[in-house]
Amino acid sequence: MARTAAIKAGSKTKHDIGGTIGLIVLFTILAILIILPIYALFIASFKPGEQLLQYGLNLTLNFKEWSLSNYKLLFFGHHDYWIWFRNSMILTIITVIATLFVSAFVAYGFAAYDFKFKNVLFILVLAIMSVPFEVIMLPLYKQMTDWGMMDNYAAIVLPFMAHASTIFFFRQYLLGMPKSLIEAGRIDGATEYGIFFKLIVPIMKPAFAAMAILNGMNAWNNYMWPLLVIRSSDKYTLTLGLNTLINPYGDNYSLLISGAFFSIIPILILYIAFQKYFIEGMTAGAVKE
Repeated sequence: MARTAAIKAGSKTKHDIGGTIGLIVLFTILAILIILPIYALFIASFKPGEQLLQYGLNLTLNFKEWSLSNYKLLFFGHHDYWIWFRNSMILTIITVIATLFVSAFVAYGFAAYDFKFKNVLFILVLAIMSVPFEVIMLPLYKQMTDWGMMDNYAAIVLPFMAHASTIFFFRQYLLGMPKSLIEAGRIDGATEYGIFFKLIVPIMKPAFAAMAILNGMNAWNNYMWPLLVIRSSDKYTLTLGLNTLINPYGDNYSLLISGAFFSIIPILILYIAFQKYFIEGMTAGAVKE
């Protein structure tokens, strides 16, 4: 009996070690696949634009060919890059704040209250998640045209304030919320808005952090929708502006490659700023049932 138990324990230990090694190998491969394009972009940003046009992105290291000319052009040259950067930064901040605020309100309603057609409305939210943006792109474009919002930043922010996937994530997160927390707030005389902002919002910090990163990435990298609704060059976002650097009449690969690499930094800062909240508990600091 004891020998059999020891054999089983040894077999289980080997199985656990094998599984751990397999996961390490898998995630190492995934990390390499993700890092390689960024690494290639970083190397290319120190090479002359003519080389990128001739050889494309590659992983070849030749320090003799490296220079800071691309970054000198980026920071001190005469171009509209920083106007595009500013526009994207403003739009991203507004979009993230508006999306988190509106989606959290909607999700809180689904999680905390019972009302007529609640389940039907939530099914509609799930259905919207399954609809690709390309399907609603033209009807949405017509709607923005009818409302007179073309060439306006409101046309970029407004359609995505109530984001279906963000609502779903927040709703699932809030289902683990202790109901006694809301009841305690009502007993203490807090209004429904007071309960949300003073009791619920602090609990949702990890969820806000996760969705801030995802929605921030989507807003920062958004290309198709701004391309449809923005007309004025001084309102271009960074993705639209960088695209104008390549055209049939000329190109500016030096600014394109250094600007493209620099555009990664805000998203990296956003991730570093909020990653600590990922490990916090679902109802950290609240009374549990």
